[in-house]
Amino acid sequence: MKGLFFLDIFKKCYDFTAVRDAKEAGIYPYFHALESRQDVEVIMEGKRRIMLGSNNYLGLTVNEDIINAGIETLRQYGTGCSGSRFLNGTLRMHLELEEELADFLNKESVVTFSTGFQTNLGIISALVGHGDYVICDKENHASIYDGCKLSYGRRLLYRHSDMDELERILKGLPEDSGKLIVTDGVFSMGGDIAKLPEIVALAKKYGARTMVDDAHALGVIGRGGRGTADYFGLADEVDIYMGTFSKSLASLGGYMAASAPVAEYVRHTSRPFIFSASIPPASCATALAALRHLRTHPEIVDRLAEITRYAHEGKRARGIRIRESEGNIPIIPIYTNDVMTTLNVAKAIYDAGVYVNPVLPPAVPESDCLLRTSYMAIHTEALLDEALDIIQSVLVRFGIQ
Repeated sequence: MKGLFFLDIFKKCYDFTAVRDAKEAGIYPYFHALESRQDVEVIMEGKRRIMLGSNNYLGLTVNEDIINAGIETLRQYGTGCSGSRFLNGTLRMHLELEEELADFLNKESVVTFSTGFQTNLGIISALVGHGDYVICDKENHASIYDGCKLSYGRRLLYRHSDMDELERILKGLPEDSGKLIVTDGVFSMGGDIAKLPEIVALAKKYGARTMVDDAHALGVIGRGGRGTADYFGLADEVDIYMGTFSKSLASLGGYMAASAPVAEYVRHTSRPFIFSASIPPASCATALAALRHLRTHPEIVDRLAEITRYAHEGKRARGIRIRESEGNIPIIPIYTNDVMTTLNVAKAIYDAGVYVNPVLPPAVPESDCLLRTSYMAIHTEALLDEALDIIQSVLVRFGIQ
């Protein structure tokens, strides 16, 4: 009709030039193609790189027994389940994985989801309804934020690890409302650990339930790698553990560990669980094999802690500015300040033969950009020395020390 103006919904796409500009400048940092296994050394875009950017904390993606478990299952069950767990998509192996993980975590029941991201969507959207509140640390993972969006409750945020603000929020909520406090156990960017003892105490004081995202804690902290609650001796005090199979367990998928009634409720009401195809057979088999390996070889967690200490000490000795944190976590950020410096430093380190992850807004404030480095139990001290020497030389060249 004459005089009407129609806004093209694609306009934002045409105006989105940041990626094109970064590519033209030669500093675009994403989607580098691997041409080898996810190992401590990889071939990426035709060149050897030392991998300091993986979440493969225990190094189990290259464990031959775990690889063979996947191959054998692929031959036995085929490539996929072609259906939801609710219908034709449940294998006996899915149930075994849930039973053994529940036993490992000392919880009554486990529900497995097809991805880790989907797990947080599925748990929060199922449990938080009209009139309920979900209270979150501001540095929680994006999947927690999106799970809150899918729910019918109200999301409230507290400043990162600020227990005074958390208490102020809880104190102001109606006593007759449902309340769920959700926190990362180990925060994925900074590598710091949630103040879980204080969170649990506040939850008890104000009648809230607790949920801990242990995606970066399973296999990393706690007895034998059992996660954040176990690390603090609070295994019986946290209501829900969530985690993934794509990090320490070297596969794909996610899980919720909780009491039997809560797990059964989520299993029958969570739309992301009900309406998604189940974890493929080979992924399920490798996750189960990795869990069994972790249970029979708990010393691998000690080795991860050892190599993490070596990385911390190596950075300090080289004058590299890092965030100090509790718990010897194999996520060590290097502060590079602004966006352009971070992109240029990441590119220089990559070209010199080390892969690290640049972390930019909105994940961090404009002035707090960083390089996220992460470590594996199968790294060697010699390989870390080579990588840290490269990083130091690049930082010196850019005047960052």
